[in-house]
Amino acid sequence: MFGIRYLKASPTRYVIQYKKGRPVRQGSGLSFFYYEPNSVIVQIPVNSVDVPFVFEEVTADFQGISIQGELTYRVVDAAKLAGLLDFSVNGHGRYLSDDPSKLRERLIHATQILARSYAQGRKLDELVVGSNALVEEVLVGLQQSKSVEMLGVEILGLAITSIKPMPEMAKAMEAAARERMLGRADQAVYERRNAAVEMERQIKESELNTEIAVEQKRREIREKMMAADIAIEQQRAELVGQRVENQRKEAEARGQALRATLEPLKGVDWRTLLAASGGLGAKQLIALAFHDLADHAERIGRLNISPELLGTLLADDAERNVPTEAPSGSQSGRKK
Repeated sequence: MFGIRYLKASPTRYVIQYKKGRPVRQGSGLSFFYYEPNSVIVQIPVNSVDVPFVFEEVTADFQGISIQGELTYRVVDAAKLAGLLDFSVNGHGRYLSDDPSKLRERLIHATQILARSYAQGRKLDELVVGSNALVEEVLVGLQQSKSVEMLGVEILGLAITSIKPMPEMAKAMEAAARERMLGRADQAVYERRNAAVEMERQIKESELNTEIAVEQKRREIREKMMAADIAIEQQRAELVGQRVENQRKEAEARGQALRATLEPLKGVDWRTLLAASGGLGAKQLIALAFHDLADHAERIGRLNISPELLGTLLADDAERNVPTEAPSGSQSGRKK
């Protein structure tokens, strides 16, 4: 009543009381009585504020793009901001001007300028997949911006929720990306098949190497067996040669012994040798005697042979089935 009012501010509001154009009281979360006719109350929110935004920009390859995100800020110098924008309120706490909404507009405008500068220097495909680089560059630009610093505002963060090209271009990019992915899939299939073929080749090569090694071992075994057989045959040939040589030497020795034995008997008549050896019986001696008589028949005048002797000889021959010697009979007849 009578123009006296009570103000109780929250901790997130910075309050400044002006009288006659000069601040007489200021701070966060103040509570006090004041006389409204001669006082101007300024309330500035100092809590963090999220400001969404959507920009339509053009890339370096003249393609339209939509950038959507959110900016987070808070007021760190309320006195400086109060000197630039009107945050005064009436007795009911309502702002007397639309300047509080201009703070967001100025921050969004500064963000758009930086985002436009980045987008115009990048191609569409690079920009669509490069949101992190966009966030870093725009955030650094806002934190170093003189206009933002003059407002007494601190930029806490920036988030890009989406970067979308125009629908037609999005379809074209999707098609191109799809073709690239299909090409990669085909390449993967080719590489997998090539790897399978390579593995199969390695397996076959390993099998062939194994077979070659087995054949080499078999050949070595055969060669060793053949070498053993050759050695055995050589030893056998040496044995046969040695045996033949020994037999030859034995034959030569026997021949020499026989020659040495028969040498003294060269001039001796065989009959004498036979008689001396005792190898003839009485009948053989009689037969030899008849043979000698036949050889010297011309010298014999008359020869008488008794029938008893002939009968004895013939009887023995008949018993033995031995034919009688014709020459002796003929000779004796002739001699008779």
